[in-house]
Amino acid sequence: MTHICGDAADFAAAALEGFCLAHADLVRPVRGGVVRSAPGRDGKVAVVVGGGSGHYPAFAGYVGEGFADAAVAGDVFASPSTQAIINVAREASRGGGVILGFGNYAGDVLNFGIAAERLRDEGIDARILAITDDVASAPEAERQRRRGIAGDLPVFKITSAAAEAGLSLDEVERIGRLANERTRTFGVAFGGCTIPGEPETLFSVPRGRMALGLGVHGEPGIDETPIPPADELAALMAERVLREAPEGAGTRVAVLLNGLGSTKYEELFVLWAQLGARFHQAGITLVAPLVGEYITSLEMAGCSLTVTWLDDELEPLWRAAVRAPVLARGAVAGEAPARIARPVAAAMEVTQAASAAGRRGGACVAAALDRLAGALAEAEAELGRIDAQAGDGDHGQGMARGSAAAAQEAARVSREGGGARSVLGAAADAWADRAGGTSGALWGEGLRAFSTALDDERPATIETLAEGAARAMQRIAELGGAKVGDKTLMDALAPFVDVLHAQLAHKKPGVEAWQAAATAAQEAAEATRALLPRLGRARTHGERSKGHPDAGALSLALATRVIGEALATESLPA
Repeated sequence: MTHICGDAADFAAAALEGFCLAHADLVRPVRGGVVRSAPGRDGKVAVVVGGGSGHYPAFAGYVGEGFADAAVAGDVFASPSTQAIINVAREASRGGGVILGFGNYAGDVLNFGIAAERLRDEGIDARILAITDDVASAPEAERQRRRGIAGDLPVFKITSAAAEAGLSLDEVERIGRLANERTRTFGVAFGGCTIPGEPETLFSVPRGRMALGLGVHGEPGIDETPIPPADELAALMAERVLREAPEGAGTRVAVLLNGLGSTKYEELFVLWAQLGARFHQAGITLVAPLVGEYITSLEMAGCSLTVTWLDDELEPLWRAAVRAPVLARGAVAGEAPARIARPVAAAMEVTQAASAAGRRGGACVAAALDRLAGALAEAEAELGRIDAQAGDGDHGQGMARGSAAAAQEAARVSREGGGARSVLGAAADAWADRAGGTSGALWGEGLRAFSTALDDERPATIETLAEGAARAMQRIAELGGAKVGDKTLMDALAPFVDVLHAQLAHKKPGVEAWQAAATAAQEAAEATRALLPRLGRARTHGERSKGHPDAGALSLALATRVIGEALATESLPA
């Protein structure tokens, strides 16, 4: 829903006023919309675009040098009136005629069409350009019935560049129609949108599912399916668009991955990485692609993929310089890469294989870490839920990522003949590198300190493990500054180390001693419910944390239990 609304009946006008104040160097308000602050030269063809509000940056964000001369703004999801279109077109006219661009919706077709007739009656030659890029809204044989959605941007950009270049009205109109004929879009939605002032969304999508083929006026899609992984979503969207390539389309394309209002840029970039690979595999060259929000639907969650097949005439116009609120760039040279190899962290080299006994020790460490990674993956959601009580809810995810990377690196070093110290040291670095954040750094340094008590030439004993645990605790305390009672992992780690050493002092068997210490760690972790956090970001939400255990202490206790289970399957040296 819209949280900052004011008078719902005045929402579109208030938003347009604020937009003009924010971009006074590029646009100025006129009755019904906006025009360029610095008009184009005399005799230039004026490109006037428009439609309902609720789609920002369409359409006012398209106004600027190299883009539209003006934009008409209706109420939310409603066509602007005929009179508003006429008034804005008059203000924008420079004597070379006017192109009126809009999405192919009934209200827009009617109002822009009437406006064009009346402008011609006044002596202003006005042509209409209805965008029909949405492949889901009608079959290919009935393209004239299709809606205009995110294809508005490339078609209007190319048309405007032609006008900026000084071409005649007939030529600008022809180029605009050609760009529209070579543009296709397909979209998906994960959730609906809410008209300002209204309590309910225009449509809803069940959790975990997505609507296919949606429009940008709150219309539901044509089908529904479970939300797939990013690579499968990329395949679905690319296939829907590319299979409709126009005849003789060629392989050079302008591509727009558009967010619909609340799908975050990082999500779009994840999808784009997959789409880039798809285009590369299809032998398609990407020309100045765009990823971001270019035509939205209020707060709708979802995205759309637009492809415009370029030719020798359209490509320079797509590449041409532009300066508008939504898009500001110089003339684009060269092609965009379709894929970039991910940087890989430097792997630790095993310069010399350990002895047979040392290799057995390394294999034991790798097996224990593999077991731990599995347990933390299972606990990820619960640890995240607990962490969210007073933190940011990412602890489970970080622990799962870090332990998985550690297990993978430990397995590699073990296969290459590494002993216990080398295996755990490499795993520690991998944990820190993949997990990130405070807990990633602390676990990485703690495990690295632990590894210094081990040996590459012989398996670990319970005494060396106890010494490793003590070194880990010392390093974590040194780095984080936490003490028992601060509601951190130290509340579980300190009791674990103390009980383990006490058990060994009383000559308890190794596995029994470890498991007793793990029990003490679990009890101490549960007891953190009564504590208030005194370190980290959780301290600012201390009261919210009261009554909930610390996620870091719980994950530490879980780790000690799982390692104890692993030790029970091994025969520790005396």
